[in-house]
Amino acid sequence: MTDTLAQFVRAKYFNLETFRKTGVGVRTPVWFAADAGAPEVFYVYSEADAGKVKRIRNNPHVRVAPCDMRGNLRGAWVDARARIVDGGEFDKGQNLLRRKYGWMKIVGDFFSRLLKHKQTVLRVTVG
Repeated sequence: MTDTLAQFVRAKYFNLETFRKTGVGVRTPVWFAADAGAPEVFYVYSEADAGKVKRIRNNPHVRVAPCDMRGNLRGAWVDARARIVDGGEFDKGQNLLRRKYGWMKIVGDFFSRLLKHKQTVLRVTVG
C-alpha cells in the first residue's frame, strides 16, 4: 500500500472536494469505507439530491484528503474520480459503511427511511 492510500487507513472522515461548473471546489467532510479487495476504492453515501451528487454528475473529477468531522485536514489531497453506483455495488458500499460505522450508520439509515430520503452511494477511485 502506498503512502497516499495509507493516510486513509485509520481515518473516520475524508474531505470530498467536488467541482462546480465554474471550476470552484466545494469541500464536504463525509464518512467513507474502503474496499479491502481494492484499496484505492472508497464508498461514500449521500442523499440523492445533495449538491455533491449533482456536481459529480457534471464532473467526476474529485479530490479527497483525510480530515476530522469538521473538515480540518489530517493528510494530503489526492486526485480521484467519483461515480454514482447502483445494484450490487450500491449494496456492497452500504454494507462496508455499516461495518465501519456500526450503530451510527444503522440509526442514520433508519431515520433516512422514516423521512423518505433517497440514498445514493458514490464510488471514489484514487489515482
